[in-house]
Amino acid sequence: TLCWKYQSKKLMQDSGVAVQRFYVAHTASEALEAAKRLKAKEIVLKAQILAGGRGKGVFDSGLKGGVHLIKDPAVVGELAKKMLGFNLTTKQTPKEGVKVKTVMVAEALDISRETYFAILMDRACNGPVMVGSPQGGMDIEEVAASNPELIFKEVIDIFKGVQDDQALRMAANLGFKGPLQRQAADQIKRLYDLFLKVDATQVEVNPFGETPEGQVVCFDAKINFDDNAEFRQKSVFAMDDMSESDPTEMEAAKWDLKYIGMDGNIACFVNGAGLAMATCDIIDLHGGKPANFLDLGGGVKERQVYEAFKLLTADPKVEAILVNIFGGIVNCAIIANGITKACRELELKVPLVVRLEGTNVHEAKRILTESGLPITAAEDLDDAAKKAVAAIRK
Repeated sequence: TLCWKYQSKKLMQDSGVAVQRFYVAHTASEALEAAKRLKAKEIVLKAQILAGGRGKGVFDSGLKGGVHLIKDPAVVGELAKKMLGFNLTTKQTPKEGVKVKTVMVAEALDISRETYFAILMDRACNGPVMVGSPQGGMDIEEVAASNPELIFKEVIDIFKGVQDDQALRMAANLGFKGPLQRQAADQIKRLYDLFLKVDATQVEVNPFGETPEGQVVCFDAKINFDDNAEFRQKSVFAMDDMSESDPTEMEAAKWDLKYIGMDGNIACFVNGAGLAMATCDIIDLHGGKPANFLDLGGGVKERQVYEAFKLLTADPKVEAILVNIFGGIVNCAIIANGITKACRELELKVPLVVRLEGTNVHEAKRILTESGLPITAAEDLDDAAKKAVAAIRK
């Protein structure tokens, strides 16, 4: 899943959604030039990182705040110098922060009222849902906790799309009045068109605001995309800035592996996201801590097994590896061959606990037994988790 700031604005602009005029800069001199080109009464300078809470963030250059309102274009260059190349720490970044490589220089528009609007895929409704609140510009989670009556939902029929009455009702619930209500409804419909066009799983606009001049504008947005649509959204996925992505996750993705690093010491090697989550939970239940979430998926090959082991053993925190495979589509023998190859070539130094069940399991167990490698077999998931935790405590 991918989500971006200035790229989101560009995609919205291309779909006829009202956004501020803006430029993107990678150096302080580019930022200064952009500020001059805008010829705006007031300019907003925003550090571009994939994290929220930038306004209250702190740079290791000493500058406070990743969002600044400026009247004098000359100041834009000075502030950009203290942003670009420095780490910005917010409540959503790692402790050391994230290096800022890009800033957005935009026309600052007065906002007379801020609302929240999003379209997202909702499992409970089996399709897209519009969510809105007249209280925007703040964390929607806080609104949901303190004023749940101010959260409005509209279920969208995936075959019919957003209907006029739905868009107008949402606009009214967001507090838009008179001609602004029709304008907001039009923006809502355009946002839904964008949602479909780019195979999004979420389009979130916060704030979805109105200006004193009577304009409805999408001031800040975040878009999440469906990874499965990459094959038909090449231009969208090409916009992704991989520099902020975790290098291990990127390496895993090359081999069609889903990897998420965690802070424990028992590496998990599992097929299927649900089974991977259950494995993490059961390790936790028995007093251990998972070091990662790794999902092999269905059509797994020996090479993927080898590469997965390579990733897991490269993590210095890992003190044991737990393999939990339930073979339906997956052939257990392929996994077993991959495991033995990886153990030999990578000279595995940590305890390895393996639980295999399903397709070709007897052949797989024979391969592991005859390998002569120090592999601990487990009968079921519970037994595997207990043995992995015990292996660390020895």
